[in-house]
Amino acid sequence: MESGLIDSIAGAALMTIADDERELFRAEIGSVRRVRSERDRSRPDAPRPVPAQRRRDELAVIDELATAPVDFSQVETGEEISYLRPGLQRRLLTRLRRGHWRVQDELDLHQMNVAAASQSMRLFLDHARRSGLSCVKIIHGKGLRSGPDGPQLKRLAAGLLARHSAVCAFASAPPKDGGTGAVYILLDH
Repeated sequence: MESGLIDSIAGAALMTIADDERELFRAEIGSVRRVRSERDRSRPDAPRPVPAQRRRDELAVIDELATAPVDFSQVETGEEISYLRPGLQRRLLTRLRRGHWRVQDELDLHQMNVAAASQSMRLFLDHARRSGLSCVKIIHGKGLRSGPDGPQLKRLAAGLLARHSAVCAFASAPPKDGGTGAVYILLDH
């Protein structure tokens, strides 16, 4: 019982001190009034900032990957080329080979050198992704006049497509649509 009395006396002393301090503060500050905001709230919010450096970094990585050595363990080489992103069902590739999807746009690499073809393919794929296209075709040719090094543009296409983030799968086109001189590409959104 004595401890309860001591606590209540101590609490009253603290309240008195706090009240005294509050009064002193109010006396020093003087009278106050509420500030009304004149801000126009009907205007839309400012646009979000564009991460320019991040975009430059991503483009630098894409360029680096496009010029790095190709790991052909994921790409079937030979007459026909094909690729399927890991984790996707194999029948997706079969359906692509058979022309299940309608080709929505195409790029012809004939008469281009390797550098021009590489740049053109990157721009074409980026445009197709932004446009929401699902299936596109790249005509790389069969490389019949490539000499002893073989079909350069076909190898370039296989390597670049296997690395591109928008590509789910690709496969050589059926004979009616270019055969081993063209490739169907299935893009994700």
